[in-house]
Amino acid sequence: MNDGIILIDKPANMTSFGVVARVRRVLTNQAGKKVKVGHTGTLDPFATGLMIIVTGKECKNAGHYTKLDKVYEATFRLGQTSTTGDPEGEVTEVSSKVPTRDEIEAVLENFRGDIMQRPPIFSAIKINGRRAYALARSGEEVEIPERLVTIHSLEITDYSYPELKIRTHVSSGTYIRSLGVDIGAALKTGAYCSQLRRTSISEWKVEDAKQLSDLGITD
Repeated sequence: MNDGIILIDKPANMTSFGVVARVRRVLTNQAGKKVKVGHTGTLDPFATGLMIIVTGKECKNAGHYTKLDKVYEATFRLGQTSTTGDPEGEVTEVSSKVPTRDEIEAVLENFRGDIMQRPPIFSAIKINGRRAYALARSGEEVEIPERLVTIHSLEITDYSYPELKIRTHVSSGTYIRSLGVDIGAALKTGAYCSQLRRTSISEWKVEDAKQLSDLGITD
């Protein structure tokens, strides 16, 4: 495992950097020397699911994995907004409107294919060398330009107001939090992403991933 990839099913309430640090500690202890370890795309702390961890010489190929398509399962909570687009932000009630499933289906059609999307200000995107989330937390004004992303598929898996559950296959660089916020705005209900799970990255599936406990990591 010192030169290759490790598939990890990230637990909730842990940063992606936290996962990397724990895997590095285990591999370094096993090898008796420091092992280079990196990730190929962050997952928000509240999110769970597949991470591709690169180790040793494979770290030089991290960019290849980062650019791959991904599949997510998400729950959007309608009727409320969050300052971060997820449960970690300040949540505000904005609407009591209860859209029908047909109304939601009609709105989702506008989010399939190539779309322009603005990443959330609470993200790891760098602006003039600083992370956007660091700027936002310090109270500085953050302006992130829109980018072109591709939503290959977007389907409702369950709907029981206020929870809308979806599955989506997207290009690299797509933010599911932004997708939820934009869908909420289009529905005129508001929305934020309350749960998020990455189930695949290209041909790699979360069912084939290791739990951190499989590596002897318990903290």
